[in-house]
Amino acid sequence: MTIKVGDKIPSVTLKHMEESGAKEVSTDELFKGKKVLLFAVPGAFTPACSNQHLPGYIQNAEQIKAKGVDTIACISVNDVFVMDAWGKNQNAGDKVLMLADGDGEFAKAAGLELDLTGKGLGMRSQRYAMVIEDGTVKELELEDGGKLEISTAEKLLAKL
Repeated sequence: MTIKVGDKIPSVTLKHMEESGAKEVSTDELFKGKKVLLFAVPGAFTPACSNQHLPGYIQNAEQIKAKGVDTIACISVNDVFVMDAWGKNQNAGDKVLMLADGDGEFAKAAGLELDLTGKGLGMRSQRYAMVIEDGTVKELELEDGGKLEISTAEKLLAKL
């Protein structure tokens, strides 16, 4: 079943890179007492994700945070090293937290997995953006198919 507005975020462990190396972070810890804008991409370094989706959040980070968002996070079913390299490639810096859902545990638990095995990509995450307040989904914009329309930074900024 797909997660929906009003649901609690599933409790799983994700990874992100720090200067000292890969660090595990639980979703409980990540979302507790914070307002987080979480957006998901099917894969790092893919065309729409690299040319539009992530850059939009990097470019609009200040305006988004000015609306009361504590953290902007990008999640993908990629390993922590790929997410780190992609964040560096895109100059995400401290504007966007790059989260690795390496085994797709979060995508599965939230009912947001995407089977791209026929295209050589395996199990991935659907493209979406959500606003989470203290662990509860307040807004969810789930894209239809391969589109990038309603989960962009500009669309979410207008809803904050």
